[in-house]
Amino acid sequence: MMNMMKMTIGRIVLISGILAAASFVLKEMIGYEKITIFLMLATTVIAGTPVFRKAIGALRYRIVGIDALVTIAVTGAVIIGEYWEAAAVTFLFMLGDYLESRTIEKTRSSIKALLDMAPDKARVRRNGAETEIDPEDVVKGDLVVVRPGEKIAVDGTVVEGSAYINQAAITGESIPISRTVDETVFSGTVIESGYLIVRADRVGEDTTFARILQMVEDAQDKKAKTQKFLEKFSRYYTPAIIFLSIALFLATKDLVLALTLLVIACPGALVISTPVSVVAGIGNGAKHGVLVKGGEIMEKLGTVKAVAFDKTGTLTVGKPSVTRAEPVGMSEDELLRIAAVGESYSEHPLGKAIISAATTKLGRISETPEDAEIFSGHGLRYSLDGKTYFIGNRKLFTDNGISVERHESYLQSEEKKGQTAVIVGTAEGVCGIISIADTVRPEAKALIADLESRGIEKIVMLTGDNIRAARAIAKETGIREFYSELLPDDKVRILSELRERYGSVAMVGDGVNDAPALASSDLGIAVGGAGKDIAMETADVVLLSAGIRKLSYAVGLSRATVRNMKQNITFALLVAAFLLAGVLAKTVTLSFGMLVHEVSVLLVILNAVRLLHYGESKKPEDVPSGEGGIAVEEL
Repeated sequence: MMNMMKMTIGRIVLISGILAAASFVLKEMIGYEKITIFLMLATTVIAGTPVFRKAIGALRYRIVGIDALVTIAVTGAVIIGEYWEAAAVTFLFMLGDYLESRTIEKTRSSIKALLDMAPDKARVRRNGAETEIDPEDVVKGDLVVVRPGEKIAVDGTVVEGSAYINQAAITGESIPISRTVDETVFSGTVIESGYLIVRADRVGEDTTFARILQMVEDAQDKKAKTQKFLEKFSRYYTPAIIFLSIALFLATKDLVLALTLLVIACPGALVISTPVSVVAGIGNGAKHGVLVKGGEIMEKLGTVKAVAFDKTGTLTVGKPSVTRAEPVGMSEDELLRIAAVGESYSEHPLGKAIISAATTKLGRISETPEDAEIFSGHGLRYSLDGKTYFIGNRKLFTDNGISVERHESYLQSEEKKGQTAVIVGTAEGVCGIISIADTVRPEAKALIADLESRGIEKIVMLTGDNIRAARAIAKETGIREFYSELLPDDKVRILSELRERYGSVAMVGDGVNDAPALASSDLGIAVGGAGKDIAMETADVVLLSAGIRKLSYAVGLSRATVRNMKQNITFALLVAAFLLAGVLAKTVTLSFGMLVHEVSVLLVILNAVRLLHYGESKKPEDVPSGEGGIAVEEL
């Protein structure tokens, strides 16, 4: 249907163009004879009919738009015998409309490229036989067979095989990554080498790829503040121009002058100046693994002055590991077993590190805790083998009347090394201390420096970890100010304080433990959001790759988009002023005014298209490449 519409417009432009050219030649050769006038009127009718229909359709909804202005001007031109002006205006308007539609498609090329990445088939193994089906027909639990060069049609878990996978459709990263048994894969990614059998965990519209596509589509419809203002402005501007043209005619008795004002005053370039830039910017971001949820978000990101980073999983790799286990009155194996059973109730990254260490040393632990209770930001209490155990930080133990004073020297020693010390004990005392460390992302320090060079005035780190571990990470990344030992509510409060001091503030987190902070900030930015429901839904900007280096790219892209919008608006206003001056000086004709108007619209679109190539010549993303009482410190 869409292609037919485009073909129809193309044919209208072609036919009316031939008629307009023929009438112009005849006008110069024989003057305004019947055949010449007929060809001009034929051009006007053929090219003007779609314009007239659009104008009538808009008026039904009480909208007086550009099509209405052109219709009034052309009708008036015919009435007073300005046949060539009427023919030229309608032809140029349709030609401009056609060229605009073709050009604006380029601004959506990144989104179209995403659509092209969608899998078109799936090979499932059912009842021992392989069958090729439509991806929409795959059901949860199906075994999907994927061979080299094929797209994975589901989000799922690898149950057999190993392969190198190109995840560009999800993360924007073209470097293949290895995937094997028990690891997660995403729909839309491509196997470059190897062979996989994947158990379908998410299918159809629930897949990460499908949700990204939907969010990108939705983002294009979410308007920037500037766009909303311009649309509101044009709603009053267009009727005002009609009244102004009438007033001009009454004052001068010059109908041609009044009609010319109608045409040149069309705010086409101004109205399109913002949305075309936003679409191009969002499309570019999607192509590079940066999901920006709308024009207003794009504007905000470009003006942010303060950025708060979560520590674990954001500035650090997010995969902490046990570096040391110091038992008290029991063996190291027993300490790890007791701790692992308790942490099986928790989703905290530190808990997963303990479980991993215990499993590696002792094998799979099948025991589960009894009467478990989580104390947010502190740790948890649980029962095992008839005893009540506590596992967490100092605050958990002091709140429950358990002294850790005897072990304070050891705790501080570990924390000075940048370790997080997890205490395990009962009501009688400490049973052991497990030291856990997380490594700083290699790109973190360069990213912080890059953000500062881009004009970010304040960068802070927010963490629930202890002050010594926080200080070590802050020092390594170059962050001058950090807040430690925070509860989730504390992060929300600090973000509010930063907002009062710096205006708009962005929160960067992994989208899991940081959901309240992400939601309460002016701009929530989730790192490694691919496959994370809470990140995809809560954050305003989602960095789909696992690393944080894309943040620099996102900030640069948003600022380029805002600059592009301002350039377009400025250019549109200058053109409007030039034409208005020409009309008042009677040096701009009806047809010339329409020509300049359409050229200005095209130039605005072409300027926006440049955003699609942002980051191609250089890759800016490669440059940068916790609890209780609150402690804050500047380094």
